[in-house]
Amino acid sequence: MSRPIPYTVMLLTTLLILLNSACSGTSVQPGQRGLMWRPFSEGLSTEPLKDGFYWRAAWNDIYLYDVRWQSYTENVDALSADDLQVLVKAAIILKPIPDEVYFLAHEVGTEFYSRIVKPEFLAAVRSVVSGYNMVTVPEKSAEIASKIQAVVVEKLKGRHLQIQSVALADVDFPQIVLSAIEQKQAKEQEKEQKEFELLIAAKDAEIMRTRAKGEGDSIRIRAEGEAEGTRIRSVGQAKAQETITKTLTADYLRYKLYDSPNSKLVLLPDKLNLPILVNPGLDQPHQLLPAEPHEH
Repeated sequence: MSRPIPYTVMLLTTLLILLNSACSGTSVQPGQRGLMWRPFSEGLSTEPLKDGFYWRAAWNDIYLYDVRWQSYTENVDALSADDLQVLVKAAIILKPIPDEVYFLAHEVGTEFYSRIVKPEFLAAVRSVVSGYNMVTVPEKSAEIASKIQAVVVEKLKGRHLQIQSVALADVDFPQIVLSAIEQKQAKEQEKEQKEFELLIAAKDAEIMRTRAKGEGDSIRIRAEGEAEGTRIRSVGQAKAQETITKTLTADYLRYKLYDSPNSKLVLLPDKLNLPILVNPGLDQPHQLLPAEPHEH
């Protein structure tokens, strides 16, 4: 025959069962902050709970917030400054400020990214990209990301969130746009080639003009030199002729006639009144010079 269970033991067992069903606990993991929610008393606790295990009544709750850095990536359709569509994959890294999770929970809640961050992030990406031509977006992605981050930080100021960085992970162009880019680049290359050819032709023409001018100057200088030489020779000849004319007398000519090695002198007695034979050659006719009349 079994012994009856004492009343005290039954009461304690019942109390333990009721207490176990009425109380439970929540663990706050490292990298998290918790806020105790007591709907029948003080409401939401203002003091964040750090990592650890916390008992709570069944009707109470603990809201958990991950305060580690979290990355969110969005594919954004944007229009460039030249009204062309650009598909940008942008990423943002942020986290709640640990000591301000109470205010974040009170003002926004646990869905803070979808509620306030994402709209501002997408708007910032579209706004900044619209200031760049489409072909410059990839090469200036770092500059664009920095500007996007500055805009987002300004828009989320006082929202209890910390922004670490913004980056453009990828930039895609529609196929029709890529074809247009290739055609544009081909035309630009053709234009540059024609401009280069025109430049070379202009340089060649300039060289020819310079060369022709040099040859012309050379001919002109040579002609001027020859003309000057002719003038100087003419002046010299004229002066020589003038000098000869002034000094060429009858006595001088007679002296030169006598002084010539080809001349022959025949002396005749005075008062014979005979001609003087000058240069009598065997093959040449005799040249007779009349003798000057002598006084009797």
